[in-house]
Parts: sequence; structure tokens; C-alpha cells
Amino acid sequence: MPLESGGDGRGESGKPGPAGAPGRSRGSAVVIGGGIAGLTSALVLADAGLRVTLAEARPRLGGLAFSFRRTGAAGELTVDNGQHVFLRCCTAYRWFLDRIEGSRLAPLQDRLDVPVLDARGARLGRLHRTALPVPLHLAAGLARYPHLSLAERARVARAALALKKLDPADPALDATDFATWLRRHGQSERAVEALWDLVGVATLNARAGEASLGLAAMVFKTGLLSEPGAADIGWARVPLGQLHDTLARAALDKAEVRTVLQGRAQVVGRAADRGWLVDISTGAKGTGAEQLHADTVVLAVPQHETRGLLPDGALDEPDRLLSIGTSPILNIHVVYDRTVLDRPFLAALGTPVQWVFDRTDASGLRGGGQYVALSQSAAHDEIDTPVATLRERYLPELARLLPAARNAQVRDFFVTRERTATFAPTPGVGRLRPGTRTRAPGLYLAGAWTDTGWPATMEGAVRSGVTAARAALSELGLRHATPLPAFGVGSTKEAA
Repeated sequence: MPLESGGDGRGESGKPGPAGAPGRSRGSAVVIGGGIAGLTSALVLADAGLRVTLAEARPRLGGLAFSFRRTGAAGELTVDNGQHVFLRCCTAYRWFLDRIEGSRLAPLQDRLDVPVLDARGARLGRLHRTALPVPLHLAAGLARYPHLSLAERARVARAALALKKLDPADPALDATDFATWLRRHGQSERAVEALWDLVGVATLNARAGEASLGLAAMVFKTGLLSEPGAADIGWARVPLGQLHDTLARAALDKAEVRTVLQGRAQVVGRAADRGWLVDISTGAKGTGAEQLHADTVVLAVPQHETRGLLPDGALDEPDRLLSIGTSPILNIHVVYDRTVLDRPFLAALGTPVQWVFDRTDASGLRGGGQYVALSQSAAHDEIDTPVATLRERYLPELARLLPAARNAQVRDFFVTRERTATFAPTPGVGRLRPGTRTRAPGLYLAGAWTDTGWPATMEGAVRSGVTAARAALSELGLRHATPLPAFGVGSTKEAA
């Protein structure tokens, strides 16, 4: 749909708008970025009656949660760039799945149950819950968790109760690291490895010593200590692209959002009428050009790209965005000639392997065998390691963990790398993360890196997109309903 239309129904691009679109004269918006945050903003704004154009530089939607086709030794596969999971407490992302009609394709566990295998002796334990009230819901699982001693389990329980008393929004918590707090509360190195980092690395993309206590407290309080089912795990049973590209694009089309793929924003500036002008390059080589005119602009791109698009005066200290670091995730993909993993996923201890997932069905693997994917978070030391070296390192580790892999043939081995997968949740990052509003009326920020109160997750991305859209609608004087259940944790900084 064209963004700006005049009396003849044509927008800045000169293309005709949709005929008979009632309620579409309430304003216009450009959303820059087609990741989950941008998709959310575009849908909420369009649902409120705005004419919306979504510009995405890539030839697809979904940001860093995407899929691609690969033809290799194991045939043609649909590969997710990395394994993404969510929890029952991720009410915003679950709303997003409902909005794009994808919830059935990404179901949740009935109850939290995480197999944890220690490669040192191949001892299997489980982190699981019951239906008892918090914190008793985890008591039975912790009591039987074999990777900690009885004394360590007791100290973990006491630390969890102390953690429950913390306020994640307290700026003092952002100034220290999680490991320091854990040591003060009697946590051994083994307890950090077998529990706190097991969860924290996967959710924060950082180890305890590199993670803000405020963000760590938020993760553990919300996921494990808020309600019994909060940490039940969900994941896509189909390729991520089917959710975040195919279904999301269908939802945008149904909401009459005009989507411009391979449309990279070059300049964002004021129009003479106090609206906004957005210059974008278009096409695979960026040789085309288009200028969009809008009342509202949402920048839903990474922090460094946002800094380059911000007009003068939009933020008091715009260069602070450049101080928000990034953290990588490495994904190792192995296709075996037989089944080696007899469960959907497992977490590992005593080995470089972190989490292993069965991706056989979702990938479309044919001809038998099994496709497993290793998700390696906080992978600073290995993100640039050559594939051959990774193969030499990780295939023996998988054989240690999975006995069936010892005699299996490897049909394919490949690696995907996200060097800037998430913002780095280091101590002090909280003061750097901006709120959704800027000092320029009509210009808003979205992205998991903004001040959502959450770490860099799909949940945080959706929350940022909703917060940006709600702020825009409020400024336009339009009534809107909060579309999310339990949307109590949002951006804590509404002004720039």
C-alpha cells in the first residue's frame, strides 16, 4: 500500500492505493526494518487504521530469525540460521504468533522438562517442574538433580529466594555482574555451570561474569519464579521463515501494509509540513530510489544502523547507541546417517557443546538419518573459527554425549554464524538502552536492544514494536487498545 495518498489515491511513489479502504485516512507511517520488532509495529499501526509502509533491506522478512535453503551432501534442506525458543512467560511473542496465525506451528511443552547430560560420565539429569505453587514447583526437580550435591542444591534454593526479592529495574543491579552476586550467595563453580549459566547463557547470550545482574534477575524472576508454568519451552516445529516471513507477510498483506523488500533507508528527515521524508534505495543492487512521506516513522533496525539514520537532535547523546555492544551466536549443523538423539533437545555439561536440537522434520531431510543443530551462545572465542577446526572439535564431543553418534556416518557438516546476534547484556548496558520515544515528534525506536526491560529475545523485540506503535498512536491522538496479555513489563524510558 502506498504510504502517502493525495486526492487521486496515489502516494509518493505514484502507485495507486487500494480502493475502498475504510478508516485509512487517520495518518501514515513508515516502519524501517522487517525484523520481529518492525513487523509488530507495522501490524499494530495498521490495525489502528494507519496507512503503513514497511521497508526491509533484505529480500525477506524476519530479521535474524530466518531460514534459507541449502543443497549439500545430505540433499536439499531448509535451515534455520539458529535455534530460537521462547517460554510460556513470553506473552508478547505468543500474541505475535497468534496475530500471524502461527501458534499451532510453535507449540509449548505441557510442563518444563529439560534433559541435562553431563559428558563426564554421561550422567543424565532433568530440570523440570510440577504444578505446585512457586517456588515449590521446582523443588522436586532440584532435589533429584544429579549434577549438584545436596549442599549445592540447598544453596541454590536460598539464592533463588534472594533473587526473587531483587528489583530488576533497580539501576544499582545494572552496575554489577551476575557472577559477583552468585559468589556472594554461596554458589560454587559447579552450580554456576550446571544451573545458572545453563539457563543464563541461553537466554542472555552471556556468561554470568559478563551479564548485568539486573537483566539476569529479570530472566530468572520472570522465567522461573513468577508462576509455575512460566518457563515451559516452546519452539517452531517448522522453519522459522515459514513463521517470520511467509505467515508474517500474509498478515501484513491482509492488514493492507505495503511491504518494500530490498528497500534500504538512506535518509530520514523532516518534511516541510512537519511530517517525515524517508529516502530508500530499492532493488537488489540498490540502484532504484523512492521517497516516502509519513506522519510517523519507526526505526526498527540495529542500534548502529539506527545511529546512522537519526536526524540531529533526535537523542541527547546519540553516540551512546554505538556503545551498546553485540554478542555472537555460533550454530553447528550435523546430518548423520542414522538417529543419534532420541529426544527433541538436550543441554550439555562438561563439554563445549551447549544445547543440541533435533531439526530433522523441520528441515525436510529425506532419505533417513537425523539432522541435529548445536546452538552455541556467547561464542566470542569461536565465531571466526574455520569450519574444519570446528568439525574436528565438535564431532568427537557429540560422540561423547550421544553413543549412537560414535558409529554413525556424517552426511553433512556446516556452520552458520551470527556475529552480532544480540546486544551484549554487560553491566551498565541499561543506562545506554534508549526508550522508544525520541525528541523528534513522530519518530520512534524499536528493537530488542531498546529499553524493554528484557534481554535480547524475540519477546523483547515484540514488546519494543508494540511500545513504539502505542507511543505513535498516542501522539496522533488515536485511541488504541493494548493488544497483549500481561503487558506489564515494557519500556522503562519513554522519553529520550
